[in-house]
Amino acid sequence: MSELIKNRSEILFLYEIENANPNGDPLNENRPRFDNEDASVIVSDVRLKRTIRDYWFEYKGYDGKGDKDIFVRETRYSEGDKEYVSDGKRRALSFSESREKVLNSCIDIRVFGGVLPLKNDSITLTGPTQFQMGRSLHKTEVVTEQGTGAFAAGDKKSQATFRTEYKLPYALIGFNGVINEKAAQYSLMSEDDKNLLTEGIWEGTKNLISRSKFGQNPVLLIVINYTGSFYIGNLRQRLRIESEKNDLALRGLEDFQIDLSAILAELKANRDKIESVDIRMDNRLKTFPELKVTDGKLDLNAI
Repeated sequence: MSELIKNRSEILFLYEIENANPNGDPLNENRPRFDNEDASVIVSDVRLKRTIRDYWFEYKGYDGKGDKDIFVRETRYSEGDKEYVSDGKRRALSFSESREKVLNSCIDIRVFGGVLPLKNDSITLTGPTQFQMGRSLHKTEVVTEQGTGAFAAGDKKSQATFRTEYKLPYALIGFNGVINEKAAQYSLMSEDDKNLLTEGIWEGTKNLISRSKFGQNPVLLIVINYTGSFYIGNLRQRLRIESEKNDLALRGLEDFQIDLSAILAELKANRDKIESVDIRMDNRLKTFPELKVTDGKLDLNAI
């Protein structure tokens, strides 16, 4: 494992969604979570963390079959005389895993924290990585789609079913996040874990290819690496969308540009507190001002 995180980092993540449901509310017919006051869509931090966990599980080998695992995930597999049949919390209780074993193997506990219900104790670890609720940067709307499906029945007949789906025609959604170096010292979050976190944010979103989630695409990921415990805060709230179209008419990145001037002004004003700024961006995204990025790093001297 690489060295533990020593300095604070701040995250801004934007992704677009087209004709899909980013985060259904099970208490409201699985409609997208919506703020009726300002007509923006809301996405929970839990949804983003699930996206990242699923990516680690499916693509990075954190499947519990070796020394790498996901703690908060339903599993079913056998290993020797042990059969894992439920989520990580029950697994810890059943097999009396130690704090050290959980932290050494489970990346999601190191990154997001959690409650470890061990055999003789219960330990709560505050996650170094925290996200605010995500929110669209513009007004949007929820549309209703009616559909039918069919499945085979007896006597070579088919049975039709009817379904109602709730989707967004289009939205650009933003998340704020912070990696707290103090909490990382307790959860043992490392620089390697941080790299897997940012990879999971971007690639995990690209790999949301289920029927209800397909249509989501990462657009912009900014990670500000500070020299100490300072951070700017509220990065998403400092963004502005500029477009000649009405918010509800937006349908793609070609319809608008992102005004980053307020964020760049903060970076310039706090240059002495910033070590580096990592940027990953969809090449279709139009920003104002244009960003000078070399090898994934923002040129702070060009601001």
